[in-house]
Amino acid sequence: MAHPAPLPGDGDILLRSDSAGIATLTLNRPQARNALSLALMNAVIDEMQAISGDASVKAVVIAGNGPAFCAGHDLKELRANPDRAFYEQTFIACSRMMQAVVRLPQPVIARVHGIATAAGCQLVASCDLALAADNARFATPGVNIGLFCSTPMVALSRNIGRKQAMEMLLLGEMVPAARALEFGLLNQVVPEAELDGAVAEMAGKIAAKSPLVLKIGKEAFYRQLELGLSDAYDYASKVMTENMLARDAGEGIDAFIEKRPPVWQGH
Repeated sequence: MAHPAPLPGDGDILLRSDSAGIATLTLNRPQARNALSLALMNAVIDEMQAISGDASVKAVVIAGNGPAFCAGHDLKELRANPDRAFYEQTFIACSRMMQAVVRLPQPVIARVHGIATAAGCQLVASCDLALAADNARFATPGVNIGLFCSTPMVALSRNIGRKQAMEMLLLGEMVPAARALEFGLLNQVVPEAELDGAVAEMAGKIAAKSPLVLKIGKEAFYRQLELGLSDAYDYASKVMTENMLARDAGEGIDAFIEKRPPVWQGH
């Protein structure tokens, strides 16, 4: 199996900072527009695994250092390792990373600035929520270089309408943030100077909820999407029954009735 060719300046390719129950993961390959090298994807997977068992973390933010959020796969690394086994390793790692985001018990927010292209756009689509600066741009431009964005297509087509997804996939053109918001790829678009504040506000609201309820709800949301209507209702009914038996549900309902703030215990 080929090994990835080293790139200069990799250093600490993923940064983590925690504050008030919010973990921020920052892609840190600014010189490469935070391209997803195999090492960076594995670092994200490892950190997601660590966070999944960290009860102190209530929400996660994924951000990018430098002029861009994420430019997608590291094409230089792929061309430096022209080997089927390495290609398979890379795309499997990418799929694992995206699924790790979806399966993480805590909600994940994408903080997007600059560009989010190809697998970078896929990462935005894989996050539970996404906020972007008004000058951010999005694309799945693989079709322009002979490499159709097939794996980004999976997340994209599960987030936006079919016609909009096919437009992005077939044309490969940049989509401005305002249009990405119309497509449903984003929750909110704000001036770049206000992006950190908007992300912090949303993450803070999430962190104030019961972590148990967030975990139950996030898992149920993605699972029911893959079911037929009748099966989805059967499954959701069982989830709600189990949720009602939780201590936090009783506390939340009692607090609502008694007109007081709830005190969450996470169970």
